[in-house]
Amino acid sequence: MVNETKVMELDQVVVRFSGDSGDGMQLAGNIFSTVSATVGNDISTFPDYPADIRAPQGSLTGVSGFQVHIGANKVYTPGDQCDVLVAMNAAALKTQYKFAKPTACIIIDTDCFRKSDLEKAAFKTEDPIAEMGIKQDVIAAPITQMVKDCLADTGMDNKSMLKCRNMFALGLVCWLFNRDLAIAENYLREKFAKKPAVAEANIKVIRAGYDYGHNTHASVDHTYKVETTVKVPGKYMDISGNKATAYGLIAAAEKVGLRLFLGSYPITPATDILHELAKHKSLGVTTVQCEDEIAGCATSVGAAFAGALAVTSTSGPGVCLKSEAMNLAVITELPLVVVNVQRGGPSTGLPTKSEQTDLLQALFGRNGESPMPVIAAASPTQCFDAAYDACKIALEHMTPVVLLTDAFVANGSGAWKLPDIASYPAINPPYATPEMKDNYVPYRRNPETGVRYWAIPGQEGYTHILGGLEKDSNTGAISTAPDNHDLMCRLRAEKVERIPVPDVRVEGCADDADLLIVGFGGTYGHLYSAMQEMNKSGKKVALAHFTHLNPLPKNTAEVLKKYSKVVVAEQNLGQFAGYLRMKIDGFVPYQYNEVKGQPFVVAELVKAFNEILEK
Repeated sequence: MVNETKVMELDQVVVRFSGDSGDGMQLAGNIFSTVSATVGNDISTFPDYPADIRAPQGSLTGVSGFQVHIGANKVYTPGDQCDVLVAMNAAALKTQYKFAKPTACIIIDTDCFRKSDLEKAAFKTEDPIAEMGIKQDVIAAPITQMVKDCLADTGMDNKSMLKCRNMFALGLVCWLFNRDLAIAENYLREKFAKKPAVAEANIKVIRAGYDYGHNTHASVDHTYKVETTVKVPGKYMDISGNKATAYGLIAAAEKVGLRLFLGSYPITPATDILHELAKHKSLGVTTVQCEDEIAGCATSVGAAFAGALAVTSTSGPGVCLKSEAMNLAVITELPLVVVNVQRGGPSTGLPTKSEQTDLLQALFGRNGESPMPVIAAASPTQCFDAAYDACKIALEHMTPVVLLTDAFVANGSGAWKLPDIASYPAINPPYATPEMKDNYVPYRRNPETGVRYWAIPGQEGYTHILGGLEKDSNTGAISTAPDNHDLMCRLRAEKVERIPVPDVRVEGCADDADLLIVGFGGTYGHLYSAMQEMNKSGKKVALAHFTHLNPLPKNTAEVLKKYSKVVVAEQNLGQFAGYLRMKIDGFVPYQYNEVKGQPFVVAELVKAFNEILEK
């Protein structure tokens, strides 16, 4: 009689799925994170995939990974290293083992460790486990053959069967963590609703993987549970940053009662926003996949002129092309949201990797004096609020707004509690008043906000012309007068400076920190985790993380000058630090900079920040 495997309860765990780009690691990781979020765990995910459309099978450059961190309490990062590594072939083991903890459990498909596979992965011997010096527990199973046996009676061809291998690994991981397969099965039936035979084949395989672990105990002494300790009532979903951005845009349009228009051109890693919004025509969303980036932005400027909530989405290379049309939105003072999902550059650079290198482009990357508000989302779930806020600022202050996310935030996901939209602030565009009829001029401004009034074309008595040439501040007619141009440049800049944004909040040892960490955007989770680690070890450290970059919060100088040592940590070579030095007299921070295309590693941050404390 086989003894029952004991169940050990954990506070948190990190699982990394890895294999060829065609092995479905992103899908397996997404399903596991969805199952975890549905049962109440907090999650943070990191899809890590190559830019190749399809690298050679079994090659080192073609490995795709998906890491998910699940916790009983709040988790802020996908984790530095994993507790469980799934390596579906020899190349995955070779490239991904560095992410495994010394105590990790490693799952491999022995059918993909043949001599030819080992040669492709540059192994020198026929024993990769010994060659790499792996001491951890290894669950070595002939996954490919078991999948073929499982599906032998379905009539599926060999290629279709092999596409289900990821589900066997997922079933084994679900057994290891005592997950209910019902949630995964429902996910598969919804995903393959138009291909029910494919759904049922995948479900059959995921059950086989689960049963394999249950019946053999897979060479482990324990299975595990991660129970949620704090449960806030509400409906939750696992949501990616791009989907949260799309939902935030829709919510703002619904709140203000306008049609949402997206003019876009496909570009990694922003395309999913276009895909998601295209699904919601029933909510009054219009999407246009244009012939290029320039047209994507120009059509959105036209939609803003016509009275819609206008958005364009792209990444850094697309912003280069959109800059002329963005400038048109600046001088015409039309509401436009420009979503820039940052990726590694310059040029095509690292199209599937993440950086924060477009900050100065967002702030200054246009000709002339062309100020724009800039917002940076801090996490996948916070993309919803950031998108809503960007729309509110654009519509209420008649200005284009840049919303910065990045590949890590956009492709990553978290457990998101569905919000009560009724609790979100109203959006009140500065529409032209009835008293202005037959006397409307486009650059008449509200004296308190400096915002011009918005007349929608087609309204009788509000005829006007907007364009790229400078206009007279009083009449709206074309003007080349030096004093008028100077005035209009100052009025546009002052309007942006007067936009109210929330104060930056200091977390951690806010009153007596020996070191203040400063960051912006998608690095929040890693910087917060580093601060927590240092606080636990007795170090007095605080964090000031920025989501509003232009205008900066009113208390920025007060906060940054309060501490004797400040370090600005960012995934570029010092753009935010330089911007802060420009804005705050006498501010000279330490800097921590990386441009690796990968998220920060918390352990490396802690080491660097401790070295600053010791100076």
